[in-house]
Amino acid sequence: MFSDTDHAAMAQALALAARGMYTTTPNPRVGCVLSKDGKIIGQGFTQPAGQDHAEIQALKDAAAHGHDPVGATAYVTLEPCSHFGRTPPCADALVRAGIARVVAAMEDPNPAVSGRGLQRLREAGVDVRCGLLEKEARELNIGFVSRMTRGLPWVRVKVAASLDGGTALHDGTSQWITGQAARDDGHAWRARASAILTGIGTVRDDDPQLNVRAVETPRQPQRVVVDSRLELPLDARLLTPDTGDFAKPVLVFCAFDDAARRRALEARGAEVVVLPNPHGKVELRHMLEELGRRGINELHVEAGFKLNGSLIREHCADELLVYLAPKLLGDAQGMFNLPPLARLQDAPAFRWHDVRMIGEDLRLIARRADHA
Repeated sequence: MFSDTDHAAMAQALALAARGMYTTTPNPRVGCVLSKDGKIIGQGFTQPAGQDHAEIQALKDAAAHGHDPVGATAYVTLEPCSHFGRTPPCADALVRAGIARVVAAMEDPNPAVSGRGLQRLREAGVDVRCGLLEKEARELNIGFVSRMTRGLPWVRVKVAASLDGGTALHDGTSQWITGQAARDDGHAWRARASAILTGIGTVRDDDPQLNVRAVETPRQPQRVVVDSRLELPLDARLLTPDTGDFAKPVLVFCAFDDAARRRALEARGAEVVVLPNPHGKVELRHMLEELGRRGINELHVEAGFKLNGSLIREHCADELLVYLAPKLLGDAQGMFNLPPLARLQDAPAFRWHDVRMIGEDLRLIARRADHA
């Protein structure tokens, strides 16, 4: 169904899509390659929200180099959109340009598109194929797919631990268990996320900035804190950042609405959202639904063992990103605060997705078994 030429062109489109890793959210990361007579005549990737989609960038690139797209094949990593959002439909633009063939990696999971773009192209006489390198395309937009199909961001829980699972000494000391290469790699995962989540315990112990510093990024992720009793210190560094672009306020989810504390935090630039559960804690599932409504595709969690455990117990963690250092901490804080099990078959199940060395440390990525 697909030739070697098709595979090579789609691989190039995927590489282009990856160039929007830190910039396209809440939109998906999409790349497009235009090929005619065996040569690439135009290419592009989706720009920040409200700007050109990948197909428009590729058509403009072809025009800038004097190439006529009539009769060309468009390789797109996601089905061309068929609706008016912030920009006009890309499917219509491809038809007007005279594109003869469109190869898409996958259908758009957005209910506003969901096959309609491909159908519009077919109705216009375009030869349409779909499914080339679909797994790779889906992986690139795992958060967007999650938000479109579940209404929830993809939740990635990052942990740095010793070989015996220790994340901190009992006095809270945790800097640094892993090496510089692993810490830099962690910042790359921060950068691709739409938001970074932590808990009030981590804020008290570490006073983090929750920003991206080790890799270059044109935008900083939204910062989110789970703080059931609104105990966030007014002088916390995430409320007074000294680096980066923090146009969005810190989101603080709590379970008790203390009006005075809320006003004080809002005066420091925070936004407080009250979402209690029956136990006096933040209702985590409702929090994720709210983040999904706000356009958060990927949620990167850097929290303590209590919040980590709560996310797993409440089936809110999709992926574990674990860095293991070749050292032993002995009696130390663990990775997840989970209750004892009566039966082994009740253990939360994950499956390995990726295992590799990062500097001197081991990076493990595991996903919930029902996602694998």
